[in-house]
Amino acid sequence: MENNTLIENTIEFVKVQLENAEGGHDWFHIERVYKNTLAIAKIEKCDLLVCQLGALLHDIADSKFHGGDETVGPKTARKFLESQNVSEEIIEHVIQIIEHISFKGGNFQKQFNSIELAIVQDADRLDAIGAIGIARCFNYGGFKNRTIYNPQIKPNLSMTKEEYKNTDSPTINHFYEKLLLLKDKMNTNSGIKIAQERHAFMEVFLDQFYAEWESRK
Repeated sequence: MENNTLIENTIEFVKVQLENAEGGHDWFHIERVYKNTLAIAKIEKCDLLVCQLGALLHDIADSKFHGGDETVGPKTARKFLESQNVSEEIIEHVIQIIEHISFKGGNFQKQFNSIELAIVQDADRLDAIGAIGIARCFNYGGFKNRTIYNPQIKPNLSMTKEEYKNTDSPTINHFYEKLLLLKDKMNTNSGIKIAQERHAFMEVFLDQFYAEWESRK
């Protein structure tokens, strides 16, 4: 099968699978990550097809929406890729990307590394910060019916993976527990450069948020 046809089929598959997904993890999120991936991949020496498939399938069945089951995404991706007669080598690489892309509190050692994972991970993390990241953060907080901000509940910066997956802390805390940490966890030079600008925007937002919360502005 031609690569272009495979990518087109994958896009259609993802659109159907995520038709009713939460707004921060829907097709438009995938599309933004895909575009970020293509931009970074132009600069890095990589297997473009693996990057493309990894970006398109990385959230095909996010465990947050499947009772915490982290096997659904890889299984769904594998079944689809096998139906497209993709080689086992590529399938396995894409599965590794899906299994290792997530932040999950950031307090654990990655068990797999490749430039393709680095690229897709940066592309995904870029969509979690800046203006889009702020919008997604509050969208998900509303989806989970979380408090916007509670000064009495401090951010927890030492959560285990399970604590991170099950937290119900206020949405503002998520900036400190994840979003503001991502700038220093980027993998590629391109990702680092873009992340710095988006990080600065979040800092400006938080300054304004606290000023309004305290009626200083």
